Amino acid sequence: MDKISIIGSGFSSLSAACYMAKEGYEVTVYEKNNTLGGRARQLLLNNFMFDMGPTWYWMPDVFESFFADFGKKPSDYYRLEKLSPAYQVYFGKEDAITIPDNFNEICEVFESIEKGSSKYLIKFIKSAEGNYDIAVKNMVYKPGVSPLELVTPETAVRVNQFFSTIRKEVRKKIKNTKLIQILEFPVLFLGAKPSNTPAFYNFMNYADFSLGTWHPVGGMYKVVEAMVSLARELGVNFITNANVNKINVDANNYVNTIQVNGNEIATDLILSGADYHHTESLLPEKLRQYSQKYWSKKIFAPSSLLFYVGFNKKLINVHHHTLFFDADFDQHAKTIYDTPSWPDNPLFYASFPSITDSSFAPEGKEAGTFLIPLAPGIEDTEELRNKYFDIIIERLERLTNQTLKDSIICKESYCVNNFIKDYNSYKGNAYGLANILTQTAFLRPKIKSSKVKNLYFTGQLTVPGPGVPPSLISGKVASELILKTRK
Repeated sequence: MDKISIIGSGFSSLSAACYMAKEGYEVTVYEKNNTLGGRARQLLLNNFMFDMGPTWYWMPDVFESFFADFGKKPSDYYRLEKLSPAYQVYFGKEDAITIPDNFNEICEVFESIEKGSSKYLIKFIKSAEGNYDIAVKNMVYKPGVSPLELVTPETAVRVNQFFSTIRKEVRKKIKNTKLIQILEFPVLFLGAKPSNTPAFYNFMNYADFSLGTWHPVGGMYKVVEAMVSLARELGVNFITNANVNKINVDANNYVNTIQVNGNEIATDLILSGADYHHTESLLPEKLRQYSQKYWSKKIFAPSSLLFYVGFNKKLINVHHHTLFFDADFDQHAKTIYDTPSWPDNPLFYASFPSITDSSFAPEGKEAGTFLIPLAPGIEDTEELRNKYFDIIIERLERLTNQTLKDSIICKESYCVNNFIKDYNSYKGNAYGLANILTQTAFLRPKIKSSKVKNLYFTGQLTVPGPGVPPSLISGKVASELILKTRK
């Protein structure tokens, strides 16, 4: 039986571990941190609970498809609730738009703000549904080996959508700035500006408005626990506090051992769900596919400044997911992608899961997670973190008309330096490579190493890209490529 060593225990690694174990391989997952889940770890702080990474559960069909491959359902492991409303967006004091949990009501919201906009929205989402069917049921399951993977009868008739952008398509008919921002925001999950994201990616709008926003009771960490349980049922072995220091290769360029905490362990194959750039740094330089120059030229999705905050009271005028777009979207985007720097006036996102789920906070209290998207690689100091916490808390207080600073029981921050330390993340990026046209599919770093014959990669720096559902898919795609190449 072949021994497969998987580096890291994020969603893509967990997915791949399940598929490889199902095929009869002896699979061991090595996780450098003391808990499993990669970026989707859980933080327990003063009787409050926080999802440290992803907090949105979109594209439920991808999760269903994953578990179905093993004769299971998500409900075998965790309970889902559809959020109603889905989320809320603030544009100013007492100026917020609440997005309902069904498409007909969303159309009514649009129509009430801009007459005639609902007719365009219906057409836009119909197009997005078609793109979703092509992308999520077909294209994203390709291994990124050849450009021909993108050429199908369905994509041929949509080729113009790869050369237009989300921004252009949205603004053709919608004139209201607030509605434009609501339609442009989902592509932020892809890690790029709407002006750089192909119009084809409007399938994220279908995921938003038609498939809805969900919450796993107990948080996103319940999904990690579910996948770990499934993997263990399939025979996967997990080792935590296991730092992979080196990948050793024989004279024929095959991996033969992996060095974990300084100890050599024999292996037949390595699949890395850890940071791609970091993984290659564990090899001799001549066996690295991508140079430092290559990585420095790539467009990365943002990093993040995160705060996990416990409040000693329930908050008012916010929902489970609340976006604060009361600042200039384009100016903030420039500081992420064009001139990497701290934004003067940042947009931010807040999640208050305890509004929906009592397990996140003691009774009468509130758990809040705050996220400011940032350029990867910028300076990260305690002083800067504190400065931006004050900025967003003051804005939250003003916009929602409540006093909060004196109600904070506990707070922990997480930023660029933490992403580097905990995940060996290149420049401290949080989401991998941006999904722009020149970094799509076969143009992303390859799953299979071209220089080391039994080394493979999975996760957000390879195909299909950033996000939790794409990570589940990445694990499957990598596994299928391994099985195909080892036959």
